[in-house]
Amino acid sequence: MSAVATGVTVVTVADGRDDIGATVTAFGSISAEPPVVSVSVDSSGYMAEVMAEVGAFAVNVLGASQKALAGRFAAEGRPSARLLAANQPHTRGEHTRALVLEEALAAMECRVRHTVEVGDHTVFFADVIGMPAVRGQGAALVRRVGRYQAID
Repeated sequence: MSAVATGVTVVTVADGRDDIGATVTAFGSISAEPPVVSVSVDSSGYMAEVMAEVGAFAVNVLGASQKALAGRFAAEGRPSARLLAANQPHTRGEHTRALVLEEALAAMECRVRHTVEVGDHTVFFADVIGMPAVRGQGAALVRRVGRYQAID
C-alpha cells in the first residue's frame, strides 16, 4: 500500500480542555450529496478517543510547502495542536472550534455520522458542516513510499 500516493491532512479536534491534532493520510470523499468524508485513525490512539468523544473535527488539506508541519503533527509524543500551530496562521472553526490552518489548500469542518472499527483502525464517517476560507495555493502534499512529496 505504500506505493499508493495519498493526500496529507492535519485533523484537529477541540475537546474543551486543549486542542488535539494529528497528520492523517487515510482521508477521502465518500459522498458529494450530502457531502460526507472519511477519516481513519489508529483505534488505540488518543486521537480516536477524542474524535469519538467530541464527535466533531476539522480536516486541513496540506500543500507541498507544509511538509515540516505534517512532520510535527505526526511526531510521537507531540505537544498540543495549539502549540504545534502557534507559528502558523490559524483560526477556529465556526462550527467545531477546531483549529483551521489558514495556509491549507482546503479545510472542512465535520460532524461524526458513524464510526466503524476495522482491524487496528477506526473509520469516522462525517458530514461536512462547514468549509472555512483558507488561502493555500500550489501543489498538494502527498505521501508515497514513506516520504512526503509534492504533486500538481
